[in-house]
Amino acid sequence: MVTGEENIMEKRWKIGFRFGVLLVASACSAVADGREPNYDESKVAPYTLENPLAFADGRKLKDASEWPARRKEILEIFAREMYGEEPPAPEAVVTELREEGSTLAGLAIRRQYRMWFKQDKSGPFLDWLLVLPNRVAELLPNTKGAHVVCENREKVPVVLMLNYPGNHAVLNDAEVALPEGGWFRADDDSGDHGPKESNRGALRHSQSRTTVPAEFIISRGYAFLTACYAQVSPDVEVGRGDPESLAYTHVFELWGKRDESRTDNTTALGAWAWALSRGLDLAEKIPEIDARRCVATGSSRLAKAALLASARDERFAVCVPNQTGGGGVPLAKRNFGENISTEMRMFPHWYCKAYAKYIDNEQAMKFDQHLLVAAIAPRALLVQGFNSGWFDAKGEYLSVKAASPVWEFLGGKGVPEGGFPDNYDTSFIGESLGYVRRGGQHGISMFDWRWMLDFADGAL
Repeated sequence: MVTGEENIMEKRWKIGFRFGVLLVASACSAVADGREPNYDESKVAPYTLENPLAFADGRKLKDASEWPARRKEILEIFAREMYGEEPPAPEAVVTELREEGSTLAGLAIRRQYRMWFKQDKSGPFLDWLLVLPNRVAELLPNTKGAHVVCENREKVPVVLMLNYPGNHAVLNDAEVALPEGGWFRADDDSGDHGPKESNRGALRHSQSRTTVPAEFIISRGYAFLTACYAQVSPDVEVGRGDPESLAYTHVFELWGKRDESRTDNTTALGAWAWALSRGLDLAEKIPEIDARRCVATGSSRLAKAALLASARDERFAVCVPNQTGGGGVPLAKRNFGENISTEMRMFPHWYCKAYAKYIDNEQAMKFDQHLLVAAIAPRALLVQGFNSGWFDAKGEYLSVKAASPVWEFLGGKGVPEGGFPDNYDTSFIGESLGYVRRGGQHGISMFDWRWMLDFADGAL
């Protein structure tokens, strides 16, 4: 049965997608060229999942000492077959504090950093916004921007995510700069792809699909660090030009000319994941932050980026991907909701060319998304879903369940016993691994933030 949520999405596919503040990861009429999504559980054919605790040649892992080699093998498979080659480490990470001030009615300090990847500050850059609880740092009186680190205060953990509309959407503060150099989806037919002043404070609106409740985050003892994904790699709408010609700009300039004969070139998802690691580089330099306690999150395509970043970069202690959709947590071989056919036609810049050979051929895959989930073990992972067939909540749950033995093999605890949880049922959230879903619309809601920080509190 197709629910009202799927009916809405079907219409979006046909009339085209207008990108607002964290709208559903949908697309335009390109879906008509791909396989129609399946929403009927009776049509899910039997499939076989690879054992995460066995090497590709069939050898089973003997003990935990062999897990790093298996994890490396898994990441190489995803680099070769799906997400493309991992970008190299930057030549340098040079940061400059550009602005600082009080925010949130004096409860927090706002800092804005610019980050370059060359020692001479040439080439692409990213702008980061930090919201820091004032209990660990205070502005000096009668000074402009100068601050003092509060002595004998415990460093705080940090929530790190990329945002869609720009850093200025996180706070209402006029001092937060609009992002420079980004390409944004137009809200109308004007062709204006610049950042919108009208989005200032938009992520603070409780009626938005996604909210960033900065007061809540800092009241829970966390700092919040974010940058706009549009500064990393432009996310071009299918049907409004060639996505790949624009997507492979900005930070891609750091990596030289693309070899179009390769099928594993770096992708937009790989670039966004790389940017999250650069945010962690910055967090390690901030004296009030304990970067060893970092929570990577994001919603939709940026949840995919958070998942990939956490799989590749073991410095991330906790990962909470929110509603990733296909190509993230759900199992591809289930053939439910979003599929490889729609992914490659709607978002060709997210995946490498090699992934196309699995269009209408998922059963030929020698991997599935549970292996990427497993690559985060034994660190903490909470997958958040919602009740939409396109996003295949059950496929997410099954992916997490299939990866759970790795946590147990490494001496930790996997997911609790039980079947597919109902909406708002938190019983499938364990100490280091869990799954939870809800009703409502697509995006990070206050429910998700509460579950995320409750989980992180126990895991860190």
